Amino acid sequence: MNNVAVIRTGTANLASVLAGLKRAKCKAVLVDEPGAVTSADYVVLPGVGSFSAAMDELNSRGLVEAIRQRVIKARPTLAICLGLQVLGNNSEESPGIEGIGVFDVQASRFDKTLCVPQLGWNLVQPAPSCRFLTEGYGYFANSYRLTEIPRGWTGATADYGGAFVAAIERGPVLACQFHPELSGKWGAALIERWLGAAGEHSIC
Repeated sequence: MNNVAVIRTGTANLASVLAGLKRAKCKAVLVDEPGAVTSADYVVLPGVGSFSAAMDELNSRGLVEAIRQRVIKARPTLAICLGLQVLGNNSEESPGIEGIGVFDVQASRFDKTLCVPQLGWNLVQPAPSCRFLTEGYGYFANSYRLTEIPRGWTGATADYGGAFVAAIERGPVLACQFHPELSGKWGAALIERWLGAAGEHSIC
């Protein structure tokens, strides 16, 4: 059984994340200290809500640098929904608030002509180079998104008034704009692939 540390962000539906990991036969433990993030074999960074609220919580707990170093060093990490956006530099949602800064990409709002948040199922189309991601329908709940895949990463796109980043991956790090824990059998299989392969793979 895999032991997975789930970060308390104060902005996530932890019940659904914990249930999804339980279905994948994981022992999930909630953590909110830098040492626990650094030492864990697997870490999940969930998030729902505003960019500023999530960053306030992570900063107040001293977790930002621990998460940043973990991703930079390519240790098994899964970021979900807002968890993907906060890995970047900033977001239009919260001007002046810095993200974790793993990559130099900003989250931006969907076009004003679209209904937001985007709620429901959307087709996820991965690049051929993806290891974890396969084509399928993910469940989304987002008003903001990335419009470009960061340099050095591969990923998948979806379409809502134009293409946007549905997920990215690099080595054993997977970050999804959609909620894999709410995406049925396809999402469950994605979590299992990440758990099964992430621990076997590292990059320099």
